[in-house]
Amino acid sequence: MKEFVISTTKKETAILVGLITSTQNERKTNEYLDELEFLAQTAGAEVVKRFTQRIDHPHPVTYVGTGKLAEIAEYVNMLKDSDDEIGMVIFDDELSAKQLRNIEKELKIKILDRTSLILDIFAMRAQTAHAKVQVELAQYKYMLPRLQRLWTHLERQGGGSGGAGGGKGGSVGLRGPGETQLEMDRRIILGRMSLLKEQLAQIDRQKSIQRKNRGRLIRVALVGYTNVGKSTLMNLLAKSEVFAENKLFATLDTTVRKVIIENLPFLLSDTVGFIRKLPTDLVESFKSTLDEVREADLLLHVVDVSHPEFEEQIEVVEKTLADLKCGDKPMMVIFNKIDAFTYVQKEEDDLTPKTRENITLDELKETWMSRLADNCLFISAREKQNIEDLKEILYKKVCELHVQKYPYNDFLYQTYEEEVND
Repeated sequence: MKEFVISTTKKETAILVGLITSTQNERKTNEYLDELEFLAQTAGAEVVKRFTQRIDHPHPVTYVGTGKLAEIAEYVNMLKDSDDEIGMVIFDDELSAKQLRNIEKELKIKILDRTSLILDIFAMRAQTAHAKVQVELAQYKYMLPRLQRLWTHLERQGGGSGGAGGGKGGSVGLRGPGETQLEMDRRIILGRMSLLKEQLAQIDRQKSIQRKNRGRLIRVALVGYTNVGKSTLMNLLAKSEVFAENKLFATLDTTVRKVIIENLPFLLSDTVGFIRKLPTDLVESFKSTLDEVREADLLLHVVDVSHPEFEEQIEVVEKTLADLKCGDKPMMVIFNKIDAFTYVQKEEDDLTPKTRENITLDELKETWMSRLADNCLFISAREKQNIEDLKEILYKKVCELHVQKYPYNDFLYQTYEEEVND
């Protein structure tokens, strides 16, 4: 199997390419490229230049126009064999097999798209067998329609496990007369995918049994865009040491911890973060990981309120939750990173409308957020601001959910009655 692995020993230099279209203005394109650069840095690359083009829609053959592609090629060739030689070109959308083939033919350099870059990061981040199987399955799904471009001599013999040449479909005895290498590779990949799906099904059955054995405890799941501070908040509430880092997709494997606030225990899970333009195959492969979200009694939607586009990130998460049929679950919005919130103070005589860039946090709270009432809270997990308030609200919500779900628990019912009467 050919993987898009970026070297971790020496940073490769990269160029980013994005489009300004009829549905995506220049500001939005720059925001997407900012996120793409963060993805590249997470994977270990250093971005040295960006190219953008105004075009109604992506060119079906070369993504950008031929003139822009020639301009990129000229820049790449100019730095060839120098200390600043370009290692790869990364495009902000998923490229078709035809686009990849034609772009590579022109640039003669490693080409990645947003999807393959995210898959590379997931492959780096996967720690458990479950995550590794899910990532490998997503990689094969991405690779299959692009086999002609990615053609490589995979292992010619079937059997074995853990390698791209393993699986049922690659056995020597199954090869037909005159079968081409491309057809053989396709057979091997389909066989490997079948095996991976069986492994995932087995893991899912085991996890389902584990969830059933957790007892009568309310389940709370942290959800949100990637890099909003879910793992940091998990560590605070559960007093655990879940890996947290200022990089995208620091958490891939769902972590579940038992949390006790005062005398009330519940289960808290930290899940993989969402992102714009998340590959469909990746969502499909990670659906089993997101079962923790589906089976949760309460969702804590963590938002990075310091991010200039946090409202769009909220929309991405809400859409993903709706796709998972979790949009109607009880939810509380946690606006995190208030310590990093910044704004530009307007002059007194400035009559231009207020925007996210020149509004204070207090003014922001009086906007649509005020309608959330008790279902939102502003905190800083890193600076531990308002964490006690969060625990108090969580205690009440979990207690209420517990009484609704397990009405015959006398102790909790009595506790809930006391809370209501107070």
